[in-house]
Amino acid sequence: MKKIALFITLTLAVIGGVNAQNQTNQESSASQNAKLSLSNAIEIGFYSSAYGGTQNLSFNSVNDYANGKYTGYQILIVKSNKDYDVSIKTNAENFTYNGSTTPAPKMPASTLSAALYYNGTGGTVNKSFNYNYAPLSANAQDLITDGNKGGFQYFFTRYRATPGFAYPAGTYTIDVVYTATQS
Repeated sequence: MKKIALFITLTLAVIGGVNAQNQTNQESSASQNAKLSLSNAIEIGFYSSAYGGTQNLSFNSVNDYANGKYTGYQILIVKSNKDYDVSIKTNAENFTYNGSTTPAPKMPASTLSAALYYNGTGGTVNKSFNYNYAPLSANAQDLITDGNKGGFQYFFTRYRATPGFAYPAGTYTIDVVYTATQS
């Protein structure tokens, strides 16, 4: 009986070894599709608050009123998976006035002008804004056309305010709106 048990144990060991050898020579695999659903995406924003926060222009002297005042550079970044255009406008036809004069004076948006000083978008700059100060309005104006798609396309603008001597003391505010639109 011991011999039969030993024979069965050895036989099973040999069969198990053969099966183990056969399993190492075999392989199995599984596959599946990976499907990406991409949408058109675009974003425009300022590089940082230092290049896009409130721009304060203080007119403190006759020279300021006579020659106007300039802001620093505004650095904007466009991220888009398609080519795009960028427009510029103000949010209103006139500045909002906060002061003591009644009725409130109406300073037109055109008192503020913008110029484009650097174009890293690969697009075409509107000649009116290319190193020239063009007056702003509530109507959108092309700033850049056919900007190249990419994740870090940037440009620099700068503002000039020229109110002259026609407006009383107070605070005048207007928003400048940049819009990036995919082509």
